Amino acid sequence: MKIVFAGTPEFAAQAMRAIYDAGHEIVLALTQPDRRAGRGMHLQASPVKEFALKHNIPVLQPETLRRNSIDPQKQAQAQAAYELLSSIQFDAMVVVAYGLILPQEILDISERTDRHGSFNIHASLLPRWRGAAPIQRAIEAGDAKTGVCIMQMDAGLDTGDTLLVADLDMTSDETSTSLHDRLAQLGAKSIVDVLNDLQQGKSLARAPQVNTGITYAEKILKTEAEIDWSLSAQEIDRRIRAFNPFPGAASHLDGQAIKLWNSRPAAVQATSSVGNPGDILGFSASGAYIQCGEGVLEVLEMQKPGGKKIDAKACLHSIGVGEKLLRFQAKE
Repeated sequence: MKIVFAGTPEFAAQAMRAIYDAGHEIVLALTQPDRRAGRGMHLQASPVKEFALKHNIPVLQPETLRRNSIDPQKQAQAQAAYELLSSIQFDAMVVVAYGLILPQEILDISERTDRHGSFNIHASLLPRWRGAAPIQRAIEAGDAKTGVCIMQMDAGLDTGDTLLVADLDMTSDETSTSLHDRLAQLGAKSIVDVLNDLQQGKSLARAPQVNTGITYAEKILKTEAEIDWSLSAQEIDRRIRAFNPFPGAASHLDGQAIKLWNSRPAAVQATSSVGNPGDILGFSASGAYIQCGEGVLEVLEMQKPGGKKIDAKACLHSIGVGEKLLRFQAKE
């Protein structure tokens, strides 16, 4: 089938690659404009654009798809995108972590006669975790299961009918990095299954989302990174893993901002004494035991300013912890 693909990050690029490898023809790639990144703050193409250029797929990068923008330049870009999408031949649109809202008039183009409409890969078990950060919020909430939904898009925020639901169990040491990779593979396989069924003329059952259990995965903010040591060890552990790799959980120790990248609730009380929240109680083979509002957390991986991610014990020893035990600063 002829596919218009809209997406931006690596999660989307994996789906794009699977669609391409399955033999479907991607006639156009929509992706966000190049952004400045890295130490040199050079303009960098998105993973979707990189894949498209490598395989000679036309690329369009409008800043918006809304033709009523008050910015003349953005309005012109949206108009050009609308005219191009209206003129080319395609069978379906696939949207994965694109980052721009598709207005109804764009969805209408994909739903013209003899077309299948627009499909979205969403990384949660809808209607749980609609919105921008379903992977991180599922870990933060301590969900036992998550998955992907292939959704027929409508004008709402992740409210469309589902065509395919695939779930997976989450592990106790799951980080956003590891869960992202597993869900990206699952999403790529799932969208190919749907497109193959459509190509073979199979009818796909559309299941409206239920009106119970709806939650929203708000965008992750850098301001959420600071650890509140008055929370329980389980809650802090989930946040550390949810915020790996972005924005990276952090706490201040002896005037330095220390990043915490991996952890687990201590299986047994780390020391005979119970300290105040944030107290470093002692060390395991490679980690550090830190008192929480309830329970003790074993932090396994840390990073000091300008340093690399290393095991927590070595990191703390490198800044003088060991000769004296310190307390992480309480969240203000």
